[in-house]
Amino acid sequence: MDPPAHSRPVADVFERLESGEDGLSGAEARRRREEYGPNAVTQAAGRSLLTILASQFRSVLIYVLVVAAALSLWTGHAVDAVLIAVIVLANGLFGFVQDYRAEASLAALRELTAPTAIVRRDGTTEEVTATEIVPGDVVELTGGDVVPADCRLVSVTGLEADESALTGESVPVGKHTPPVPADTPLAERTPMVYKGTNVTRGRGVAVVTATGMDTEVGAIAAELAGTETTETPLQRELDSLGRKLGVGVVILAALVVPLLLAQGTDPFQAALTAVSLAVAAVPEGLPAVVTLTLALGVRRMADENALVRRLPAVEALGGVDVICTDKTGTLTRGQMSVSRMWVNDGVVDFGGPSEAEVTVPDRVELLLRGAALCNDATPDDEDGDPTERALVDAAESAGIDVAALRDANPRTDEIPFSSERKWMGTVHDDRAYVKGAPEVVLSKAGRVVTGAGVEEMTDERRERVREQVRAFADDALRVLAVAYADDADGEDDLTGGLVFVGLVGLIDPAREEVADAIAATKRAGIDVKMVTGDNVRTAAAIADSLGMDTEVMEGRELAAMDDEELRERVESVDVFARTAPEHKVRILRALQANGHRVAMTGDGVNDAPALKNADIGVAMGIRGTDVAKQASDIVLLDDNYATIERAIERGRAIFDNVWKFVAYLLSANVAEVAIVFIGSLFGYLVLPAVQLLWINLLTDGLPAVALGADPASEDVMDRPPRDPDRGIVGRGMLGLMAGIGTVSTAVMLGLLFLTLDGARAVTPYAMTMVFTGFVAIEFEKLYVIRWLGETPTFSNPWLAGAIAVSAVLQLAVLYTPLNEYFGTVPLGLADWGLLAGTLLLALPGYLAVAAYVRRRSRTR
Repeated sequence: MDPPAHSRPVADVFERLESGEDGLSGAEARRRREEYGPNAVTQAAGRSLLTILASQFRSVLIYVLVVAAALSLWTGHAVDAVLIAVIVLANGLFGFVQDYRAEASLAALRELTAPTAIVRRDGTTEEVTATEIVPGDVVELTGGDVVPADCRLVSVTGLEADESALTGESVPVGKHTPPVPADTPLAERTPMVYKGTNVTRGRGVAVVTATGMDTEVGAIAAELAGTETTETPLQRELDSLGRKLGVGVVILAALVVPLLLAQGTDPFQAALTAVSLAVAAVPEGLPAVVTLTLALGVRRMADENALVRRLPAVEALGGVDVICTDKTGTLTRGQMSVSRMWVNDGVVDFGGPSEAEVTVPDRVELLLRGAALCNDATPDDEDGDPTERALVDAAESAGIDVAALRDANPRTDEIPFSSERKWMGTVHDDRAYVKGAPEVVLSKAGRVVTGAGVEEMTDERRERVREQVRAFADDALRVLAVAYADDADGEDDLTGGLVFVGLVGLIDPAREEVADAIAATKRAGIDVKMVTGDNVRTAAAIADSLGMDTEVMEGRELAAMDDEELRERVESVDVFARTAPEHKVRILRALQANGHRVAMTGDGVNDAPALKNADIGVAMGIRGTDVAKQASDIVLLDDNYATIERAIERGRAIFDNVWKFVAYLLSANVAEVAIVFIGSLFGYLVLPAVQLLWINLLTDGLPAVALGADPASEDVMDRPPRDPDRGIVGRGMLGLMAGIGTVSTAVMLGLLFLTLDGARAVTPYAMTMVFTGFVAIEFEKLYVIRWLGETPTFSNPWLAGAIAVSAVLQLAVLYTPLNEYFGTVPLGLADWGLLAGTLLLALPGYLAVAAYVRRRSRTR
């Protein structure tokens, strides 16, 4: 295998590519374009609209409902079949809309392609579309260009590139031409520039080494395309529940139908009873209610700046126990700013004009004036070099009008920054200013500004400057020195004899609110790990400022580990520095192999595979690339890590509400099945399918959805994440279903036999009493389950409204012509009194079961 381009001399790279400094001929470029194809990130074949729609119905719960609808149609109950079909279709269409929006992940990668590039062909330069670039082409790059392909640099003049979207490096990388070792991390391959990154300053000539899918961005696209979207625990569990219910329905039908036939029941009535059992067993409203409740959570989270792209992510977010987060723009502000300055043998913690004026006003002003004049950024420049922008911002915040300063001190000459020179100089009418690497500027300084004026730069003072540079560097500050020279006319006057003014320490600082957010997530039992392409010192300093463990593992160390070693180390290390995209994915997989549910935050192209591999991918909305957003489940609209903490709280509260209505729905179905099954043993069809569907529509519809508006309990962020191995239908819910189902069955059967009054068949009156009693008792049970969840009784006005609407609808089927279809009769005042007594009889049993479950377990 050939050594990589960054490790070989330029001449060897040209030889390998059969090219030269004059580039390719037009004919050769056309031949290579046919060989290599267009310089574009290819898009994987996406799913068709029909495929996406069909996938919404691949659930065992849905299959059982379809069978129940078919049975209803077969037995002549077309309206029952239509009701089931409407519920299934509504749920599927809602999921289709959400899923379709997630199909643009790879398409967003095309946004990284530069539309044009300057190439050398046939001895001249010409502008071509970036898709026409081929390996061996020689391209010319200048500040502001988007790099069209992966390239080996041939020559540079002060070239710097912003590679943060690809590497996570927070500051532009200075480029040069000498080769570097083959195992050099991506962020440190200074002889290379990569497709989709931005040239921030300087000029360069480079030879194209890779195009299209062979580039670093292309490799990410390939990995992203091959990543399967994983189901959340709730999705898996609902599917498992559907399979179990389907088996149960088959077993019940296999038992009941022969039993009824043996009792002399006609085959049509036996089949009708089987359909009723199927309808009673299957919570047909469950998929729709889960979807609608998650959608309600999505709307609330959007109001809190967390945009959810995939509904099940709401539930999964509340169960994560590890957050892997990028540093730049996520934990930090994503922009450089002046942190400290050193002038007159004193350190100034930069806090704006008031602090600067109190400390050493003249020296601070001189330092900032020099940094603002020896600078190519402007106060309103958002696309320039971030370090230069930070210096201008610092001068403005200290009360210096940079525009007016430059008008009063016009630039007459300049010496641009280069990676070889490591300093920049500007000449003005009466003074020249220099800024650059401290050691270089210090070597050119013969004098220094002190409190007593300008004095000789002695060896002792020179060493004090070096000590301060080391101190700033230990705090992960990027350090620049500023000096000036009087009566300078050009570069020759700036090669020595400078007057040293001071040092400026810059950093991409942590967001103010992030430390508290990390502390809150840790209290909630969630571990936070920083995974960044930045250097070790910077990563450790940011971690320390946020209260995180500062043990750091470098990408090189990680790459040398096998999977077993990494699984062990990943538990104790919280900071991973100098990581490449494949390292992030390995970290995630190691955590997931250890049983963790992992949320990954990020904003760059390099984060996309990890975002899609994670249980929950969280992208930044402002700084995030389109690739990151499309690969994620949740987008933070304000790029604020604190929003993650609020989203987790919301996710946990939503899961609590899902737990409540799943318990509510399933306990109702237990009672329905038991009543229909036991009634059939006595030859009674207690609740026909249409009445069961109506009960489920009233009790499992609006009231269940209104549970999604229940407020979060006070301890929602004080408990550990839910055990991923413990399902939503755990021991507590099973106990609740069995206990409450038993109470409901006993009370309803008692009401049935009381109202039958010895009749040998179910009378319309008895059926109406059980039908209406079941609706009423479900509303009572709803408040008992909320009490179990420690939810204040009157905290959800939406729930009271939903119950009121459902009650009116139930009255409509009793006292309007609808009663002919439902087989009901109007009830009198005495009948309502009997129903009220039934509710009072059931209440102690419900409360006793709920109290027992509360004592025994908390499985929400």
